[in-house]
Order: sequence, then structure tokens, then C-alpha cells
Amino acid sequence: MDDTQMTRRAWIARAATTTLSGAVLLALRPAVSAGETAPIGITVYKDPSCGCCTKWVSHLQANGFAPEVHDRADMDTLKDSLGVPTALRSCHTAVAGKYVIEGHVPATDVKRLLAAKPAGTLGLAAPGMPAGSPGMEMGARHDRYDVIAFGAKGTTSVFAQH
Repeated sequence: MDDTQMTRRAWIARAATTTLSGAVLLALRPAVSAGETAPIGITVYKDPSCGCCTKWVSHLQANGFAPEVHDRADMDTLKDSLGVPTALRSCHTAVAGKYVIEGHVPATDVKRLLAAKPAGTLGLAAPGMPAGSPGMEMGARHDRYDVIAFGAKGTTSVFAQH
């Protein structure tokens, strides 16, 4: 029977089957609880051959971020354009919201920055490549390091200590 000659009873049966199929698919989809949030977008710029940068990206993913990664050979030019002070530079640079994230900054610090939105802050930096920081895990070795907040006018302050 084609659709032009469908009886009312056949139409109701087809509509019920379609509705039931939709309900089953809806029930089987992965549940998202009210407490879960969407991943946080962050753009990461790194040298294509840097292994610790890749590990930092994995750290972000494991902590609720959705990194978009761009391999670049001109990192100093990028850092200059984003206002990263020379003394605070590390191996990779990221942008989260309106903030610059330089180096192996822990995801918890990035989340705190995004939540607090401190006035005058351009970004956070974990200068150098401290052992034990995310992406720089070296067994039991864990250097103490500061995460530095920096402003557009050259101001700096300790944002977190690890």
C-alpha cells in the first residue's frame, strides 16, 4: 500500500512506531547530569616536535578542557603579539577566553582564572619548564614553582604556588 492510500489505522500505527523509536533512541543516548558542564575551549600553540606540550594538552583534556591545537614554528612572534613577557616564557602558549596561558600552568589555575576574571590580568605563566608541573612529570621529582599572573602594563604577581 502506498502513502496516498494509507488507512487511518495504518497511519496511527506508523506514527506510534516512529514515536516509540524516537523515545528508545532518546533513552539510550548518553546521559548528561545537571552537574556536568561542557568542555572549556582553549587554543594551544606549540612547536610540532615538543613532547611535553602534547602531555600538557592531555592534562587539559583530562581536566575538562577541549583544546584546539595549532603547531607553529614562529612561537616567539606569537608570544610577542600576545604580550607574553620575555622573562615568563616557556615552550607553549594558549588562549582561554580573553586570557593568555604560558607554559605548564595547571588546569585548576586556568579554571580559577576564568572564574575570577581579575581586572588588569592579561594571563598566567609557569616560567621555564618546572619538573612535576603538568606535562613535565619526572617520577618523584617535583620542583616548587609559582604560577605568575601578568598584566598588559608589565605588572606581575604570584597567582598560585605549587
